[in-house]
Amino acid sequence: MHLDHLSYAAGPEGLASCVQRIGARLGAGFTDGGLHPSFGTRNFVLPLADETYLEVVEALDHPAAERAPFGKAVLARRRAGGGWLAWAIRVPDIAPLEERLGRPAASGHRRRPDGFDLRWRQIGINDVAEDPQLPFFVQWETDDGHHPSTGGSSIALRRLEIAGDEATVDAYLGASARQPLDGVEVEWVDSEDGETGVVAAVFDTPRGEVRID
Repeated sequence: MHLDHLSYAAGPEGLASCVQRIGARLGAGFTDGGLHPSFGTRNFVLPLADETYLEVVEALDHPAAERAPFGKAVLARRRAGGGWLAWAIRVPDIAPLEERLGRPAASGHRRRPDGFDLRWRQIGINDVAEDPQLPFFVQWETDDGHHPSTGGSSIALRRLEIAGDEATVDAYLGASARQPLDGVEVEWVDSEDGETGVVAAVFDTPRGEVRID
């Protein structure tokens, strides 16, 4: 297991303004990632160090956004004002997770503006919707040369602040939550009003440490 990416949902400000705001804080420019046709969403992506990336995602005015679990999760986060949506773990084989969770993974794809179609399978979004401290899982079907982290970056994720309980996440993963994060520090904080999930992410940038909440 390896941390694949962090998802941040744009709020009422809209995708373009959200991307500009976060990019200005980090001192980096995002790339238009294209559309998720089956989810009714689109994103902009920023490669990070250590083969991971940051995405800012927005729900489209499309029926899939009201139907697909990922689209519904993005819509719900936008309606709540936007902010951190989830963290995703990359796995080489998603079949053991399908067996353990008792349901099939969903197929996903994203058409980049250059026409390339990235493909993957994912599972766990419904669990994230119920308890946002949990990650979801991704098995990429596109080769590593087209992974959104390709090209690397001088920006590195250094710490996650997650409202929740480490033991709960460990039990869900079937392993320590620290393992897929590969040295990224996690600060578990008390949830407010029972709400769980990513509270903030701290990045090392050429401008110094930047905390995005």
